[in-house]
Amino acid sequence: MSTSIGQNTLENQLDSMVREFVKEKLETMMKEEMNSFFEHEHPELKNQKNGFYQRQLDTKYGRLEDLQVPRDRENAFQTEIFSPYQRREQWLGETIITMYQKGVSTREIGQFIERILGHSYSAATISQITDVVAEDIESWLQRPLKKRYSVLYLDGTYLKLRRDDVANEVVYLVVGVTEDGFREILGFYVGGQESALGWKTILNDLYHRGLEEVLLGVFDGLPGLEEAMKAVYPKADVQRCVVHKVRNALNAVRKKDQSAVAEDLKPIYKANTLEEAKGKFRAFKDTWQKKYPKVVKSWEQDLEVLLTFLTYPSSIQPMIYTTNIIERTIKEIKKRTKTMNSLPTEKAAEKIVYLQSMDYNQRWAERKLRGFSNAYSTLQEMFKQRYGTERE
Repeated sequence: MSTSIGQNTLENQLDSMVREFVKEKLETMMKEEMNSFFEHEHPELKNQKNGFYQRQLDTKYGRLEDLQVPRDRENAFQTEIFSPYQRREQWLGETIITMYQKGVSTREIGQFIERILGHSYSAATISQITDVVAEDIESWLQRPLKKRYSVLYLDGTYLKLRRDDVANEVVYLVVGVTEDGFREILGFYVGGQESALGWKTILNDLYHRGLEEVLLGVFDGLPGLEEAMKAVYPKADVQRCVVHKVRNALNAVRKKDQSAVAEDLKPIYKANTLEEAKGKFRAFKDTWQKKYPKVVKSWEQDLEVLLTFLTYPSSIQPMIYTTNIIERTIKEIKKRTKTMNSLPTEKAAEKIVYLQSMDYNQRWAERKLRGFSNAYSTLQEMFKQRYGTERE
């Protein structure tokens, strides 16, 4: 016990020495900064030093008490080390925002800060720090978009959101792929329950932000979504997610038949041509019509929108027959919120999704999707045929 107390005392002494050293260095830097300001940068100003004022500053080494900040009578000089009203170094705000992005709760962030600085930050204070992000969200969601995107992926997920009580509310997410094959989260929209009407509103928003030409929309089987896509982008093709359709089929058959049904479905979406795929479907129908007529009928009704991808260049077909690209993005967002029982406000949800979106877009800007370089000339011809325009 005494050893532990002694060790803690030594650590506290060392921390105190480090903070005092940092404080002395900062004060020396500010004095030199002030001298340079009057003697070299602005010799025309009269040097009217007026002593110091004291302030606190939270640093990565702990809180510095009574930091001596030099001042002049006319307030002409201002240190570049921190702003006049800054009470914490930039690292602290960045750390808090990064932890919040990773899904750490405001309470846990407060405990972490307390271990570093020796005093706590309330959840309300931490929320205020992350609110600097909120100032950017609205302008980001309204930013102009490129005129053309080869592919749009649409999908929604649900997060627990507190209003009067806690309930699941949708986060709509749109990922676009540019003409050159770069992914980009174009926008997200929080609130309510997923619906075709909600998606139509979102697609209209994309259009009015400048996105006028789309070749293909990829999404799951939400009723009315295809009609919503066609209402805004009538010249775009639609691709129903094949992976979702296979899962639904397997859920509708007995367990002992699932493996065989899966194997018989695979040749349909692994075919090289549209005609070959239709032939493989006829074989599937002959095998399973009698035992699972509803499964066969469901595939037959949706066959055209399930096989749209086969009319596109073979090099990008693995990228566009499923919504996997956007599902992986959503999975990461869900992972960030997993540690939170619920999000306290709509604004809190937006902050999480926005920070994740910015992180993804930054990484994706340097990483072109496989196959789009080979498909470029064909996609350009498709744009020209449908919209009568060439790349600007």
